[in-house]
Amino acid sequence: MIKHHPTSNVLSGFVAGDLPASVAIIVASHVELCRECANHVQQLTEQAAMQAFDMTADDDWLNDQVQLGDTSPQHINDIDHDGIDSNDMELACDSRAMIDAITASPAQVKSAVAQTVTEIEVAGQRISLPRAMKSIGLREWQGLGKLSRARLALDDDELRASLLHIDKGGSVPCHTHKGFEITLLLQGSFDDEMGHYTAGDFIWLDGDHTHQPITQEGCVCLTVSSDAIHFTQGMSQLLNPIGRFIY
Repeated sequence: MIKHHPTSNVLSGFVAGDLPASVAIIVASHVELCRECANHVQQLTEQAAMQAFDMTADDDWLNDQVQLGDTSPQHINDIDHDGIDSNDMELACDSRAMIDAITASPAQVKSAVAQTVTEIEVAGQRISLPRAMKSIGLREWQGLGKLSRARLALDDDELRASLLHIDKGGSVPCHTHKGFEITLLLQGSFDDEMGHYTAGDFIWLDGDHTHQPITQEGCVCLTVSSDAIHFTQGMSQLLNPIGRFIY
């Protein structure tokens, strides 16, 4: 059961198209897995559509007149002359005809589509990737102990999006974050000081959080980071130069 979700502000930014590309991809991937957030996004989208169309009281009055059944030619003509310029009406009709002509014809132009990765094989298991990643290329896997990482081929300024695999019994030493780190668990589970996480959970951490993820069964995550992680305890602090490996 998914227990960790994006905030309402993050979902609102997603619907408005205000999020960086990598953050939008990880939010879309969570929404694909989470019915609760999918419903929330649908509601936000409907609200945005209402605002975009700017439904005024006059629009409501016109709809009420038509719904009341007064659709005689004379009445429609009166509405035309009183509220809508005849040139605008002709332009609207021409536009509708053009749209109908375009949508009725099969597409004649074939565009080149980048090779996509719809599933990966990790530790002998095949894992389906979210549809939001279907047009994003995946670079080669790199390994470091029980950790392995494959960057998404996505240019998003300082943000880095990756697939991260932690093998059975693996962990990431106790660390905090110089920037923020978003994690979407795609397969398996892990635990840290703040709780237990399963597939679909969405975790957004920053410099206010310190944790040590540990997985017994292994896990695969989609991550977005804005800076390197910073190890905080004992000898693990010597690993800070390789903190950028996970970033």
